[in-house]
Amino acid sequence: MSWVSTVLGAAQRQGLASEVLLAHAGIPVADLKAQRWPIDHITRLWRAAATLTQDAGFGLKAGSQVGPASFNVVSYILQSSATLRESIAVVQKFQRLISDGGRFQIIAGERASWIVYHPRQGELAFSPHQLEAVLSAVVSFSHWVTDSGMRPLRAQFSHSALGPLNGYQAVFRCPVDFEQAFSGLLLDNATLDQPLPQADAQLAAVHQQVAAARLAALSEESGDLATELRDWLAAQLGHALPGRAQAAQAFGMSERTLARRLQDLEVSYTALLDAARKEHACQAVAHTQRAFADIAQSLGFAEASTFNRAFKRWTRRAPGDYRRIGGSDV
Repeated sequence: MSWVSTVLGAAQRQGLASEVLLAHAGIPVADLKAQRWPIDHITRLWRAAATLTQDAGFGLKAGSQVGPASFNVVSYILQSSATLRESIAVVQKFQRLISDGGRFQIIAGERASWIVYHPRQGELAFSPHQLEAVLSAVVSFSHWVTDSGMRPLRAQFSHSALGPLNGYQAVFRCPVDFEQAFSGLLLDNATLDQPLPQADAQLAAVHQQVAAARLAALSEESGDLATELRDWLAAQLGHALPGRAQAAQAFGMSERTLARRLQDLEVSYTALLDAARKEHACQAVAHTQRAFADIAQSLGFAEASTFNRAFKRWTRRAPGDYRRIGGSDV
């Protein structure tokens, strides 16, 4: 319900009562007592807020209100993380405790890295205000965990501009592009890896234990283990190749239990890992200038030739050809 509270609060600041907003969205007031909402419920709320406020900057303003207590126990882990890069990794790991509506991916480059947000919508298409709120929230939260905040090198969105460009520049303080292949922020690696003033490894570990228990309980309740595991794998890639034992620990279960549950779903860990590696590789090849050998190593391939064969299996194109055409579908 974190984003529900954020949307309702942003609407109230513009004089829009929660009851009016919920009625326009077709959502009963009693649903506010639920612990989680379906993705489409959240999308209806965003759409109703944008319609009733007639504010082209509603998403940017809503995201800018995100603070240190906005996202339950995950917020506390973020504040005690060692670096911004580590904070983003925490969000990747515990994304479902914040929202079911998407996940973050880091596409690392030699001097800068893209923080990409992949929406995971339901039957309804996401409101572009949702995407703008997420990236605005990343910038806003950075002001709480750093001394001076974070200034991206570039911001971009997959949709067209909703309002005047100066509204975006006021939030991101950098060039902003639209109608791009993905929505994300380009951050200097020095910014991502700078030590945070409130870093506390012991405190972060305590909060991570609580978060891991909540995530395991949530996975048990939802039964959507395959999707959650694939998202988790995608979040881990680029650092080290995640093994089964690491995945089982992250989901609060034994390796045997993880294997049994995946077998019940008729899916294998190897297949999920292969799909996550393919997505990461395609993004890195098409949207960065990283050396192919570097990408291969980050995905756990011992040799570039092995990576090239896997990439051809995935896309039917060599990495160099794929990069030249900008990652067009095959």
